[in-house]
Amino acid sequence: MKFSSAVVAVFTLCMANVAFAADDHKGHAHEETKGQVHAHEAQPPHGGVVTVVKHINYELVAKADAITLYMTDHGRPIDTQDASATVTLLSTADKSEVKLMPAGGDKLQAQGTFKLQPGTKVVALVKFGDQSSQHVRFVLK
Repeated sequence: MKFSSAVVAVFTLCMANVAFAADDHKGHAHEETKGQVHAHEAQPPHGGVVTVVKHINYELVAKADAITLYMTDHGRPIDTQDASATVTLLSTADKSEVKLMPAGGDKLQAQGTFKLQPGTKVVALVKFGDQSSQHVRFVLK
């Protein structure tokens, strides 16, 4: 009788520990795999839509006259001088492609006239110099 009570007590403590560990999700580093999206800490400082891939926050600000992509690494701006991106806009009626170029600091930008609406899917192919490209996906709100 004592043995089964001890087993139940240990099992209960283990389950409580798992619940606390699952709840304590702040302030830790992640060992993410290639291409894994990690969006639970993403905040849009420029009012756009944020997606996190690996350790980089990508924020897309899409307006009718400009499309801007901001990039930070753990809150630090990423120099985009040698970067570029090709953005594909996909809506129910249209598909268009836009080339974003360095626009100073941590952003890439294109100016023009863009057909945008909530639900538009955006796929950005971002390249930093000679490094490999990174696909980043967004859905406009």
